[in-house]
Formats: sequence, structure tokens, C-alpha cells
Amino acid sequence: MRCAAHCEVGSSMKLSIVASMYLSAPYLREFWGRCREAARQVAGEDFEIILVNDDSPDDSLAIALDLRKQDGNIVVIDLSRNFGHHKAMMTGLMHARGERVFLIDCDLEEPPEVLVEWWDRLDANTDLDVIYGVQPSRKGGAFERISGWLFYRIINALSLQTLPANTIVARLMTARYVHALTEHRDQEMYLFGLLILTGFRQEAAKVIKHNKGSSAYTLRRRVSLFVNAITNFSNSPLYAIFYLGLSISVFSLLSILFLIMNWFFFSGSSVTGWTSLAVSIWALGGLVLTSVGVIGIYLAKIFAETKPRPLTVVRQVFGRLD
Repeated sequence: MRCAAHCEVGSSMKLSIVASMYLSAPYLREFWGRCREAARQVAGEDFEIILVNDDSPDDSLAIALDLRKQDGNIVVIDLSRNFGHHKAMMTGLMHARGERVFLIDCDLEEPPEVLVEWWDRLDANTDLDVIYGVQPSRKGGAFERISGWLFYRIINALSLQTLPANTIVARLMTARYVHALTEHRDQEMYLFGLLILTGFRQEAAKVIKHNKGSSAYTLRRRVSLFVNAITNFSNSPLYAIFYLGLSISVFSLLSILFLIMNWFFFSGSSVTGWTSLAVSIWALGGLVLTSVGVIGIYLAKIFAETKPRPLTVVRQVFGRLD
């Protein structure tokens, strides 16, 4: 889906704050209060807070609509089903009308108050389009830290785009950057990759991210995100299959030459037992299935991208109460 606001010349307000909602009910009221206070410091009353309901199973939508009655600057976008965190955020960005757009999660892990500091920083650097948050060190337990370190190491080794390590959602962007970002049509979306791929001048800012407890990203979702990130921004797995197959072919040819020489010069003597043969069959079988699976992932992405489906489907938009 597209928002007509991006087709207009210019913007109608100073600031848009965009956040998606999923299991956000415990944090919404405090998030709204802190965002409103920060927004007033930089934009007066000329701002909007866009909350995108990604079919949250709790009372997030009801609370957001109640807050909208108290604050006419709130816009609530209700999606028809759960489309995922990244697509929900992109939908909010498509509706943003501000000269600057502040993207942030509403779970209060990221302090909304950084908006004020970043606003002044953009004022002082007119050629700067994006300020994004990075963690000095990754939060969480040993698994989260190690898996996060491996994620960035692997994806940066395979991809042509270098992703900054330990980035967070919070970022302040200019309208021209957001317009360029929302031109992307990826159905299989990895938003953090698109944020870098869009270009423009971007700078990092350190942010201490607070730990609210359990994460909505399960192990399965983390693995899915990892696979999606690699296959969206790198063809290296396909080339790896080719080179691995070529290496195995060369090894097989050398083995055949060795067996022929062994037959002629050593009267066909060989080691008894077929353990090595069985292991080889299982290894090659696993390699073939894995290779076909990798190719299948890329084919599935091609299949998804060729369909002219909307990014998300909006059930209803509850606009500003001017």
C-alpha cells in the first residue's frame, strides 16, 4: 500500500513519530507521555504520533484509541492481520507527513528523549539525513550476545552492504530520506538492510537500550530473520554451492585416478569395509538436499516478489483530531 502524502510536494508538519504495536499494552501510556514531551520540545504542537497496530492480541489498539481521544496528534493505523514488525514500521513511514520522522519501538527499551539531542544534531549538520542508534554493547544473556555477534559477522562477510553492528530501531530521518526508503517494494522485507541500502549521509549515535525482559523474537523468528537478511542482500550462498560442488567434483576425480592407479600397480588391494562409502553417501546426500534447499529459498523469494501484492492491508486509519 502507498500513502498519498508522499506524492505531495513538501510536508505538512515538522515531526512524525512512528511506532508499531504488538503486545505493547503495558508500555503505551508511558511511551505516549514521553514522546509527547520530547516532541513538544522540538516541534511545539506541530507533530503527529503514528501508532501502527500489527494485529496485537492484547489491548494495544483499545489503549491507542483511548489516547487518541486525549491527544489529537495521535494517528492510529489498524492492520487487517499480523504482517510482521518490519512491514508494520514501513507502513507507518508511508503515512508519515513530517519534515523529520522519528522511528522508534514503543516498548520503552529505547528512550524517546534521544529525539531532542538528535534534532539539534540534524540542525547543526544540514547535509545529514539520518541519525540512528547503536548499542555500545549488546544487551541480554550470553546467547543473545554471541548470536548477535555471529549475525553481523556472517551477514557482513556475505553481503555487499555493511550493516553497522548492534543497531536499534530508533532513528531520526529527513523527509527526503523516508520518501526514498518507502520506494522499496520488497515483499520479503529486511528493513535494517533497506535502511542502509537507501544511502544518503547517515551517522550513528550511542544509545543505552534498556532490557524489558522477554523478547517477542523467539529463536525461530531470529533464525528466519537471519536467513531473510542473507538471502535478501547476498547471492553468496548460490556461489558457495557452485564452488563446493566444483571442489567435490575435483576431489572425486582425484579419488578415481587414485583407485585406477591402485588397481594397476597394487593388484587391486583395498581396505575392507564400506564405512567410508556409507559416510560419503550420507554426506553427499545431505549436501545435495541443502543445496536444493538454498536454491529453493531464492526461488521462493523470486515467486513472492513477482506477485503485485500490497505490502500490508490497512483495516482502518484513525486520523488526527484537529
